[in-house]
Amino acid sequence: MNDAKGTDVIGLLGPLRRYARSLTRDEIHAEDLVQDTLVRAYERRGSFRAGGNLRGWLLSILHNTFIDHRRRQVSELRRLEQAASFANTQAPAEQESRVRLQQVQAAFMSLPDEQRAALHLVAIEGLPYQEAADALKIPVGTLMSRLGRARAALRGFETGSEVLQNKRSGLRIVGGSDV
Repeated sequence: MNDAKGTDVIGLLGPLRRYARSLTRDEIHAEDLVQDTLVRAYERRGSFRAGGNLRGWLLSILHNTFIDHRRRQVSELRRLEQAASFANTQAPAEQESRVRLQQVQAAFMSLPDEQRAALHLVAIEGLPYQEAADALKIPVGTLMSRLGRARAALRGFETGSEVLQNKRSGLRIVGGSDV
């Protein structure tokens, strides 16, 4: 491409722009396509045969660049459609989520204080059992027992059996009066 007559790229800008407009049907996209074509041609200038048809070579590069852009757009559109379909099927309606969150919060708040505290430290704050037990000043076994009861109560809420208990039913005083 050292021959001045064979490398008159400036003189070929008109045909390149016309062909690009014909392909893209948009002035701005056509200009971008011509620019991308010229960049590709410069990068691959070693593949141009001396004495070859520069106009044909550049139009061919322009056409291939257009096809590559189009394929990329179609592929991107397909990915976006797939992502949208996943998003639509995976996420419940916002109102349903809020109602559900309020139900879970109500169930959590109805747990007895000691169970709620244990579950909060382990499940929400992410403390290891020993640190949570130390914070509550109870043995680890007691913490694990409270966690088990709290989780069972929440599972009961989940299944609809409303196992949540705010009072200690089933306990009675042994060896004393029931006064």
